Amino acid sequence: MHKILLAHDGSPAAQRALGPSRTPGPGPDDREGVRVSVRLRRAYEAPGPEDGYRVLVDRVWPRGRSREALRVDAWERELGPSTELRRWFGHDPARWDEFRTRYRAELADPARGATLDALADRARRGTLTLVYGARDEAHNQARVIIEELDHRLGA
Repeated sequence: MHKILLAHDGSPAAQRALGPSRTPGPGPDDREGVRVSVRLRRAYEAPGPEDGYRVLVDRVWPRGRSREALRVDAWERELGPSTELRRWFGHDPARWDEFRTRYRAELADPARGATLDALADRARRGTLTLVYGARDEAHNQARVIIEELDHRLGA
């Protein structure tokens, strides 16, 4: 069993979005002693040395960000929600539960599943940071991807 430690930038907004159950901190390791760190970082925040392997998980490139400023190791655009789903959701928190259901259905596609498996494998080897452009830190596709990684890592 693996434990995902979801890290963030420490801002009050990030702490509210994560809540106490997801905030990293001291705690017992799992049975195998493996700790997996998967971080989330907005594309508009400066990259940090603790980010490890950085992956952009948006279908579209974040507006106004250069490749040099974003410093991602990979862009997994196929993991982003479909244009239709993204437009329907519109980052409306009232649609969050339905968005999660629909997006999980999209992530069940075998090609996307293989990409998620590869990210889970990457997380087992070191820190993985999922980079996203949404303003809402609590209601975005990176949160759903974290849930899928939790499942794959047995967290």
